[in-house]
Amino acid sequence: MARAPGFLTTLLFHKPYGVMSQFTPEPGSAWGCLADHIDSPGVYAAGRLDADSEGLLLLTANGRLQQRLTDPRWGHWRRYWAQVEGLSDDAALQRLREGVLIQGQRTLPAKARALEDPDLPPRDPPIRQRASIPTSWLELELREGRNRQVRRMTAAVGLPTLRLLRVAIDLMDGGPCLSLEGLAPGQWREVNASEHERLERLLQGRGGRAGGGKSGRAGGGG
Repeated sequence: MARAPGFLTTLLFHKPYGVMSQFTPEPGSAWGCLADHIDSPGVYAAGRLDADSEGLLLLTANGRLQQRLTDPRWGHWRRYWAQVEGLSDDAALQRLREGVLIQGQRTLPAKARALEDPDLPPRDPPIRQRASIPTSWLELELREGRNRQVRRMTAAVGLPTLRLLRVAIDLMDGGPCLSLEGLAPGQWREVNASEHERLERLLQGRGGRAGGGKSGRAGGGG
């Protein structure tokens, strides 16, 4: 694939459960790392996912792009699917939209809705389930990335997260989001020519800006 002049390798990766968002394993940790799945040297995650989360990671060798996508001033929306313990209601969803208090600080307004079961392959290992308590799915979109933010937010409204996936990253340019489409857990691909062009435009200052605030890194949240 032809790569835009001067634009370094950028990948989309479907991170499975149990993999840290780094290439070096932690001594004594049971978690895996990116090097177990990706053999493209010199790329780094533009926004992390916790080891017990799954889903979309963008990895790039372009330091300017990494900074652009994680700088909270730009507030790129990230979309998550969360399987939670309990059934959501309108009141809980509205609280998530308006922002909840976690670690002494209110989260920025978010997008939240109930989600039909997306019929994903079972997680390995399986999620914790209790026969007396049903589970349901939520779709959340955030433009900030505080530590374990989705989990802390759903817990704050009485819906503890059991399984969490990041499914999309909005480039804020009016085009389609970068997504997991076509990627099974553990698979990665280079961004295509159209995605390269859009990412180049972000670095030239022609992307959207949402005003993400200064409450935390924009790229995490999982």
